[in-house]
Amino acid sequence: MKILLHTMYYLPDFGSAPILMNELAVHLAAAGHEVEVVTTLPRTRSAEFPARLYSRDRSGGFTVKRFWANAAPHALGRLLAWNIFTAGALLNLLSVRKGDLLFLRTPPLQLGVPAFWAKALRGTRTLVNVQDIHPDLAIESGILRNPAGIRFAKGLEKWVYGLADRIVVISEGFKRNLLAKGVPAPKVDIIPNWVDTDFLKPLPKDNAVSRKLGLRDKFVVMYSGTVSISGNRALERVLEAAKALASERDVLFVIVGEGLKKGALTARAAALGLDNVAFLPFQPYRDLPALLASSDVLLVPLDEEKSQLSVPSKLYNFMAAGRPILGLTTPGSEVAAILRATGGGMSVPPADVEGIGRAVVELKRSPDARRAAAGKARDFVVRAFAKDRILRSYEETLRSMCR
Repeated sequence: MKILLHTMYYLPDFGSAPILMNELAVHLAAAGHEVEVVTTLPRTRSAEFPARLYSRDRSGGFTVKRFWANAAPHALGRLLAWNIFTAGALLNLLSVRKGDLLFLRTPPLQLGVPAFWAKALRGTRTLVNVQDIHPDLAIESGILRNPAGIRFAKGLEKWVYGLADRIVVISEGFKRNLLAKGVPAPKVDIIPNWVDTDFLKPLPKDNAVSRKLGLRDKFVVMYSGTVSISGNRALERVLEAAKALASERDVLFVIVGEGLKKGALTARAAALGLDNVAFLPFQPYRDLPALLASSDVLLVPLDEEKSQLSVPSKLYNFMAAGRPILGLTTPGSEVAAILRATGGGMSVPPADVEGIGRAVVELKRSPDARRAAAGKARDFVVRAFAKDRILRSYEETLRSMCR
C-alpha cells in the first residue's frame, strides 16, 4: 500500500503537527508500507534547506517531498501559503498511481482539489484527518467575515467531506460537529492525537534547561506552542492577570514559541509594563521534556468562541510531562471536561482575568494539590494516548480502506 501523507508542516519545523506526522510516517514505513510525505519547505531556512522551490529526500525508509510556500505571519499570508501548497500537491499528482491512498491533514481544506483529481484520474482513496474545524474557526475568529467568502468556505468544507472515503477526527466534539453538518456517521472515526510518553515524561525542575533560562527559582506558569488565533485573546487575559499579580514577586509567566499573534502579544506586554512575563523562542525539540519540567503550571489557552472547535495536542503533551494544567476555556469545552474527569488540573473561563489570577495563586500555595494533579494527568495520558496503540489504530483504519 502506498500512502501519500499531505501535511502543511513537517520536521524540522516546530510544533505538534510536524512531530506527529513524522511519527506516523515512521510507523507506517516500519510496518512495510510505501510512504511519501508531501509537505512544505521549513519556514526557517537553514544550510540543509536553502531558499529554493522544491526538495526531495529519502530517509527512514520513506520519501519526503517539500514545496515552497510563503511564511508571511498574517491571515492573508496563511491563505496564500495554503493555496501554494495545494498547487504543489496538484503537481505531485503526476506520481500518483491507481490504488494509492491519500492522507490529507486539514487544514487546509483546499487539499480537496488534488484529492478530487486523484480520485477521478487514478481511483485513489482519501482519508481526511480533521485537526481543526474549518471554516468555523476562521469565522469565529473574525478572520473570515465576507458573506460570500463564508458561503464559499462552507461549500468547500461540505464538498471535501463528501469526497472523503473516510474522515478521522480527534475528539467526540469534532464528530458531533460533522454529524450536525450532514456527514454520515459510518464515514467518521475518532482517533485522538497521541503522545510519546517515553519521551515526554516527568523530570526534575532543577535541570539544565531551567538553569539556562533562569527558571529554576521562580514559580513558573508556562505556555509553550504556537501563538495563534485559537488562544490569542486568552493569552492577552493572562498578561492582564500577570499585571494584577505583580506583587507576587516569585511568579513568572513564560510564553515559549512563535506565531501569527506573537508580535501583538509582546507589544501588549510592553504596553502593560510587565516585568513578570518572559517571551522565549521555540526551544530545540530534544529539550522539550526539560523545558516543560521547568514549569510549575502549564497553560492550555482557548478563546471562548474556539473552545468547541479545537482540542490542542499540547494538552496531552503537557499532561504527559507531569505538571498540573490550567485550562483557559469555557466550562462546556472538551478541555474543561477532560480536566474535571481526570483531576489533572483546573479550568477558568478565558475572559476571567480575576479567575486566572486566583487559580495561579491557589496552585502556587498548594504544592500537594499540584503534585496530585500532575500524577493524575500523567496516568491518564499513559492509559489513553500512548503512541504505539493509537498509531496501530491509524494503520488499521488505512488498511481497512484498501480491503
